[in-house]
Amino acid sequence: MLDQANILTLLKEKGKVYIKEGSGKVFSLRKGTLAEQEQVEGGIYLLFDLFQIRTLCVSFSEVSLDIVDFASKPTIYQSPANPLLPKGAVENGLVRFSLIREPNWNKLLFQIAHPVLFTEESGVEAQVQTSLLFPLFHTGTKELFLGPEGEVKIKKG
Repeated sequence: MLDQANILTLLKEKGKVYIKEGSGKVFSLRKGTLAEQEQVEGGIYLLFDLFQIRTLCVSFSEVSLDIVDFASKPTIYQSPANPLLPKGAVENGLVRFSLIREPNWNKLLFQIAHPVLFTEESGVEAQVQTSLLFPLFHTGTKELFLGPEGEVKIKKG
């Protein structure tokens, strides 16, 4: 199972937590505010709710929101960043994010209550271990560019 209390405590105290998921891969979750002090290469904001997109991206069209809302497989999106977002998680004016629907991980993100940055890690000791698989490591994970006017480009799919 997922030790949510321990993850929440570590995230609150240190701002970052390293997790080893069911397939043996290690990743970090960090508070988005840490991106004000450090550059986060390849960071992906994790969302538990569709409406959190507004904090990350410039205004979206209904078409773009529908694409995120109705995606059936794990998907990473790239879109123009909200100018108020910490610069350390923005690359070339774009931000990456994913709406996590898997119930256990979604519940954890809901308890965290704000978008957190996910990064895949290597050579780092995990602080928390779980048998649950993390959705973004799924081999069928897609990547799409979503423009604010409804433009869609498949980056990986």
